[in-house]
Amino acid sequence: MIESPKDSVLQEDLEIIANSNIPLEDIKGKTILVTGATGLIGSQVVKALLCCNRIKDANITIVSVVRSKEKVDNVFGELANDPNMKFVYGDITEKLNVDMDIDYIIHGACNTTSKFFVTKPVETIQITLKGMENMLDLAREKKVKGMVYMSSMEAFGLTDPHLERVSENDLGYIDILNIRSCYSEGKRMCECMCACYASEYEVPVKIARLSQTFGAGISYSENRVFAQFAKSAMNKEDIVLHTEGKSVGNYTYTRDTVIALLILLTKGAVGEAYTVANEESNSTIKDMALMVANEIANGEIKVIFDIPEDAKTYGYAPDANMKLSSQKMQSLGWKPEIGLKDSYLRMMKSMENTR
Repeated sequence: MIESPKDSVLQEDLEIIANSNIPLEDIKGKTILVTGATGLIGSQVVKALLCCNRIKDANITIVSVVRSKEKVDNVFGELANDPNMKFVYGDITEKLNVDMDIDYIIHGACNTTSKFFVTKPVETIQITLKGMENMLDLAREKKVKGMVYMSSMEAFGLTDPHLERVSENDLGYIDILNIRSCYSEGKRMCECMCACYASEYEVPVKIARLSQTFGAGISYSENRVFAQFAKSAMNKEDIVLHTEGKSVGNYTYTRDTVIALLILLTKGAVGEAYTVANEESNSTIKDMALMVANEIANGEIKVIFDIPEDAKTYGYAPDANMKLSSQKMQSLGWKPEIGLKDSYLRMMKSMENTR
């Protein structure tokens, strides 16, 4: 059973993951629980593990924590009937009923919509912290062999702009009275909880501090900034920026991120954070928009600035001049392969395949 029959680009990515240097021997025959399994990264983790079963005879059981059967059908289709696929339906803010042994956990369930952060800051905090507590308690109860928490580069805050590269310990300022900080401060608290559970209860959890991730597998209905840029190029429409685009972004291709998560599952120091970022893919929002307009759309579209008087209502993160170092993650044998332009080209081809 092919994992992505309509999307040849994503299918190629999944097979490359299965044949990469992920620690397959450590997870063969094991049971891996994934939260956020219908999200972009979580779904690709699940599909990559199924691909390992198909072409590497890995016999991995995947337990996907999901909220609705409809989402399962939309994301997985016939794959949902795979005998190695199990589903736990529930809300991660409540205790989950998992009546089987679990060897590994990848926790990625989280809302990532900026508008949600500013319109539902209380709910953002509750989902983040209660979900983290429940998953760490489950890991402790099941005595898992390994766990990865998907954190965010927003946990860094506003770092020293003079740093050439920002490493894991170079944390910066977060305004805790800004309601938009519910997300970034929540991520910091979750990382602290991971360190505490590792110390007090010996939960073998590692933290993946993810840069912004996109690539094949992105739905055409996706509305985050990278997808908006891609659709503008596909439809020959001008790119409209609602900020000056000065913030420096850090990006990683989906396939590279999934490989990093699977490496970190069995490697790395317990209770520590590892930055997952392609160091060659730093760009300001403005420069990325110009790259898409000029190089992807061949100059057939323009970049237009339309900055509203009250930009806060959009929930954008504050401008940051931060270039992340992924040397710690690379020391575990991980190396990102797909750069920013190729990420766009592969994503756009994938979006066309499934549009």
